[in-house]
Amino acid sequence: MSGQHADEAAGAASVSCPHWQSLLDQQLGEDYFSQLISKVAAARRQTHVYPPADQVFEAFKCTPWAQVKVVVLGQDPYHQPGQAHGLAFSVPADVKVPPSLRNMYKALAYDDEDFVAPQHGDLRSWAQQGVLLLNTVLTVEEGKAHAHAKLGWEHFTDAVMTALNQHPQPLVFLLWGKHAQAKGQFITDPRHLKLTSVHPSPLSAHRGFLTCGHFATANQFLREHQRPPINWRSVCDAPDARGTDAQTQQRQQKLAF
Repeated sequence: MSGQHADEAAGAASVSCPHWQSLLDQQLGEDYFSQLISKVAAARRQTHVYPPADQVFEAFKCTPWAQVKVVVLGQDPYHQPGQAHGLAFSVPADVKVPPSLRNMYKALAYDDEDFVAPQHGDLRSWAQQGVLLLNTVLTVEEGKAHAHAKLGWEHFTDAVMTALNQHPQPLVFLLWGKHAQAKGQFITDPRHLKLTSVHPSPLSAHRGFLTCGHFATANQFLREHQRPPINWRSVCDAPDARGTDAQTQQRQQKLAF
């Protein structure tokens, strides 16, 4: 096993939540997943692949299985240097807020008139409250959106969605855009709530996303099922040492490889 292949596999084997780790271990035993890891490792030897290997499964590290309340499905990671850190739609605190996330903030302001969009795009405060920020494809090549769409990640995230359908607690699934909505087929338990809209991309957000009301509706559903709502405003708090010089330097060093 090459060093980069080992790094990819290690990322899948370093999730602290036992339930997520069990799911990842099960997938690691499948032929498709071994081939997927090999393809991603090979791509890293030839070009820049995002996010770094140790952040590919960050969504599962930040949001333990038992704490999941809301699932936000993205497509694939941001494909410019320094943007992707393993959480759908999120970027490190010292990176410019991407257009799709700016539109998410606008939609949130529609639901909460007191919400003021922050100047950063680090959504880890949401993830730590139970918002699983999951891309359906977990890696991408620099400047090439959807470059890894056919490598096997879809098979993996199908398995994740199937598992989430069996979650003991009622969940909210925010399915924005046709790609995410296609994954909704795996959510068949009527206890869960599926909310659909166009993608928050500037190309489509004006067709209903900005006024979809999903953030408020999700919290209403959680309250009705005796689950604590998400404090969406938590993202307005100053990121806790997320943009330090040391972290920025570390990220730049990773991007150099």
